[in-house]
Amino acid sequence: MKTKKKLPLRAMVICAMLTAVAVVLDRFVPVVFTDSLKVTLTFVPVLVAAILYGPAGGAVVWGLADLIGAILFPRGVYFPGFTITSALKGALFGWFLTRDGAKFFPHAVIPTAVNNFVVGLLIDTLWIAILYSSKTYWAYFLSRIPQFIVIAAMNLVFIPLLWKLCGTLKKHVKL
Repeated sequence: MKTKKKLPLRAMVICAMLTAVAVVLDRFVPVVFTDSLKVTLTFVPVLVAAILYGPAGGAVVWGLADLIGAILFPRGVYFPGFTITSALKGALFGWFLTRDGAKFFPHAVIPTAVNNFVVGLLIDTLWIAILYSSKTYWAYFLSRIPQFIVIAAMNLVFIPLLWKLCGTLKKHVKL
């Protein structure tokens, strides 16, 4: 009988801690540039989970962070579409960022572009339009473009730094 590979307890605990950090960064530490341009550093613990534990780690951390944040510290009504897209974005980062010999392009640029401009901008904007029963999808879409440009730039700055940090952690700490 074949046994399934289990996620080590240490990995689960680290993912739980990264989830808690993501909730705090998302709900309590926003980076506000203007009234319409608000970003957070929520992606940082997600990137760490994605680099260390692949698509499952990224998906679990971002999906649970969204769900827990929405339940414990709501900003409005809960909409499961946002949790699904959060998990999808975490998984996509994990799929690209765990590659051996990963290079900035394509392993950092492609998931950043897809996550921010396809999943984040197109799909999350659709969820907003559905949630508010609005027929102004394109108005939401256009107003959110600067936000996602800033987030994409931040992703591209943080990814190489986190690759190095996680590489050092993997060498010196049993993760």
